[in-house]
Amino acid sequence: MIEAILSVSEITGLIKQTLEENFSEVSVIGEISNFKAHVSGHWYFTLKDSGAQVSCTMWRGINNYVFFTPQDGMKVIIAGRITVYPPRGSYQIDVRSMKPAGVGELQAAFEKLKQKLAAEGLFDEQFKKPIPKFPKKIGIASAIDGAAFQDMKSVASRRYPLTELVIASCKVQGDGAANEIADSIKLLSMQDDIDLIIVGRGGARSKICGHSMKK
Repeated sequence: MIEAILSVSEITGLIKQTLEENFSEVSVIGEISNFKAHVSGHWYFTLKDSGAQVSCTMWRGINNYVFFTPQDGMKVIIAGRITVYPPRGSYQIDVRSMKPAGVGELQAAFEKLKQKLAAEGLFDEQFKKPIPKFPKKIGIASAIDGAAFQDMKSVASRRYPLTELVIASCKVQGDGAANEIADSIKLLSMQDDIDLIIVGRGGARSKICGHSMKK
């Protein structure tokens, strides 16, 4: 009996169908390596353990809901689905959610950042200013098309419609985000009538930091 001879595209198509149908929902634990936040906002990284590794992608918009900054060496649990990319004959995980595998990794990352900022004097009482109870004008450093800004507009219109919002749009994650955020803060700080600056990103799990501009 002569077996059917399949083309590369045909066999890859069968593999793609099999994997994507049978692994549409998977949860995987592993260590992050080769993490890259692309300028497009997408995240690319490898999840590995002592015996294997798998490529992962987490798209812009989905990764807005990750409440920590992924780093190489961090152990995480991801959930998503297996997808196949026929041009390279490779498979990867399309990640839909990510969380630390334990409190240790997240706490260690938090403490490291806290120590760094404390060493720079950013927590010194002499630099703290009271936040005005009824600010007339609020500056916002955030992505103008992001969920966080939409949330802030919605909350302000419902709870304090008398205030005026002024946005200095900037990237809030990925390569170059830190510089853009700093530039937006400087731009807002130049306006004497702004009482308060909010730096925020996220949406449902927004990270928000308020800073008084009162002298």
